[in-house]
Parts: sequence; C-alpha cells; structure tokens
Amino acid sequence: MQQLIICISKWIKLVLCFLFLLIADARGQGIEKLSLEQAHAWAIENYPEIKQKDLINQTLNLNVKNLDTYFLPQLSFNGQGTYQSDVTTISVPVPGFTFQPLDKDQYKFTADVNQSIFDGGAVKQQKNIQQLNAVSEQQKVEVDLYQVKNRINQLYLNVLFQDEQLKQNAISLNDIETGIKTVNARVENGTVLRSNLQVLQAQQLQAQQRAIEIKNARKSIIASLSILLNKQLAEDVQLELPLSEIKADTVITRPELKLFTARSDQLEAQKNLISANNLPRASLFAQGGYGKPGYNFLKNEFVWFYMAGVKLNWPLNGLYTQKRNKELINVNKRTIDIQKETFLLNTRTDLSQQQSDIERLTELAESDKAIIDLREKVTAASKAQLENGVITANDYLREINAEDQAKQLLIIHQIQLLQAKINYQSTLGKL
Repeated sequence: MQQLIICISKWIKLVLCFLFLLIADARGQGIEKLSLEQAHAWAIENYPEIKQKDLINQTLNLNVKNLDTYFLPQLSFNGQGTYQSDVTTISVPVPGFTFQPLDKDQYKFTADVNQSIFDGGAVKQQKNIQQLNAVSEQQKVEVDLYQVKNRINQLYLNVLFQDEQLKQNAISLNDIETGIKTVNARVENGTVLRSNLQVLQAQQLQAQQRAIEIKNARKSIIASLSILLNKQLAEDVQLELPLSEIKADTVITRPELKLFTARSDQLEAQKNLISANNLPRASLFAQGGYGKPGYNFLKNEFVWFYMAGVKLNWPLNGLYTQKRNKELINVNKRTIDIQKETFLLNTRTDLSQQQSDIERLTELAESDKAIIDLREKVTAASKAQLENGVITANDYLREINAEDQAKQLLIIHQIQLLQAKINYQSTLGKL
C-alpha cells in the first residue's frame, strides 16, 4: 500500500509539472516585437476584403472563356411537324406532265451550323472591357485596404503613447518615493508633521492607479490589434518606432489615382466597342436535314437535303446613335477627370496642412525640452529644500507635478509629431 501511495504521488508530481510547463508556455506565447510595416502586412493579409481579389480574377477568367466561345462553331437542332389547310396545286394542265399535290402534313428536321469568321473586333473589345473592369475592381479593394492601414496607424501610435505615458509615470512615481523616504525620516525624528508624509503617500497611490489605468488601456489596444492582425500579440509586446523622416519625394501615389485611371480606361474601351458593334459581320453557315418535302417542293416524299454558304450581316441602326453614345462617354470621362482634380486638390491641401503641423509640433517639442530642463532643475532644488526642511511636502509635490505635466506635454507633442509625419507619408501613398 505504501508503495502504491508513493507511485501515485510521483504521478501527481509529474502531472503538476506538465501542467506548469503548459501554463508557462501559454504565458510565453505571443509576438513580442512588432513594426508598423509588419502590422500593415498582417492586417491586409487578414482583412476579409482581400479575398475579393481572387474572386475578381476568377470572374475575369470565366467571362473571357465565355467570350472565347463566340468563334466556336454554333450548332443547333430544329424539328417541326405541321398540318396545313391547303397546299400549292397546279390547275393548268401541262401536256406530258402530271403534278402530284403535296400532302397537307409536312415534316422537317434540320441541323444548323454557323461559324463566325469576322465580328468587327467586338469580342476583342469585350475582352478588353472585362480586363479593365477587373483592374477597376482590384483598385477599389486597394482603396479600402488603404483605409485599413490608417486604422492600424491609429492603434499603433496609441500604444506608443501609452508606453511613453507609463515611462513618465514611473519617473514621477520614483520622485514621489524619494520624497517619501526623505519626509519619513524627518517624521521619525519628530521634525516634520505626519500629514506631510500622508500627502506624498496619497500622491503615490494616485500615481500607482494611473499606472494601472495606462496598462489596462494598453492591454485593450493590443487586444484590438491582435484581432485586426489575426496574430497573438504578447501583452508586453514592444512596438518599434516608425521611420519618422519625411522623404523629399512629394509625388502622390495614392490608390485612388489608379482607380480614376482604370475607370477612364473602361469608358474608352466602351467607345471602341460601340465602333466595333457597327461594323459588318461575316460567317459561314451550313444546314442539313431530313423531311417532307425537301428543297424540291414538287417532290412529295421524305428526302435528305443540305445547304451551305457565306452570310454577311451589317446592322446600320447603331449608326444613328453612335455619335451621341460616344459623346455621352466623353462626358462621363470628363466627370472622372473633375473627380480626379478635386481629389488631388484636397490631397495637396491635406499635405500642406500636415506639413504645417509637422513644423509647429517640431517647434513645440523643442520648447517642451527647454521647459523640462528648467523644471528638472527646480525639482532638484525643491528636493534639497525638502531635505533641509525649508519647504513642505505640498511644495515639493507641486514642483513634481509641474515637471510631470511638462513631460506629459512633451510626450503628447512627440506622438502628435510622429502621427503627423506618418499621416504625411500615408497621404502621399508612400506608407
């Protein structure tokens, strides 16, 4: 019995060790480092609309294959049986000839074959239109994916902001703790009232609460990023600072521009199709069959028959509206050109505003650094004064808060500056 208990105990230990390893592994799972470029790539890869690209290509291939059948032989089978009230008769007697009237019941079974040999280029233009339609649909997807990148940018920068807030809160908390140690020693010596210590302790608790709020906010944002990227990000994932330098290139390469071009090309292809539809068409045809009567209506019996030839068809009714239809397309093209000009104007306006924001925020950040330098000197002097009993804990805390606010403002301006630079690159279509 004792050996059995020992054996069971060993098994329990093994199971507990295994569970411990599983829990440790689960905690260690998750991506620990992430860049903005990688976040963009994963977000686009995971976004459901990206699947439309394959569907668009499949649709294009099927439509083109359907158009290819136009130049395949077109085969049809027909059959009919009729009974008519009267038939053609010859009432004038012809010497040496006796005419046998046709039966009133007649039958015909035929097979018809048509082979197009010239269509005026209509099929070629329809294929071109299908390809341009696919290009346009693909560009619509690209425009939507561009918006996904902007959403990732916002979340990514928000995490960086929380990280900087957390760092600054830790610095502020460290200054408070230093003050607590100094005041606590004076309280124990009986040279300072305990209320001075309690003021600092209350501020310490507030700073600790602030840290909890920041960590929870960061955790929530990371969870949202994980969903959009379809990747498990570690709670403490480290985000790389995006490249903040602005490239000298100011050429706009947004996906919307390619969409405007694709739509314009679609309309131009429709003009070519209108011209092709108004050209003559030529085809070969053949008909063979069995019936009563055949092509010789004087022969009142079932016979085999056939006919073959060349067919020319030239529909002229389209010429009446061809000019106006093309003019309508030109009007639509001019509408697209206006939309493109409006888009470029708005984009250049945004770029100008973003450039101004970058210059303004750069100056503010430099000014913040100068203010912080002065605030740090004041705080250092206050710390010495607190140690010597010249000022109270409230006075010291006021200087700490002033320095903290200055550093918080610098963090805000730095993140805003980074966001402005990223927005500038994104507006250009470079990011």
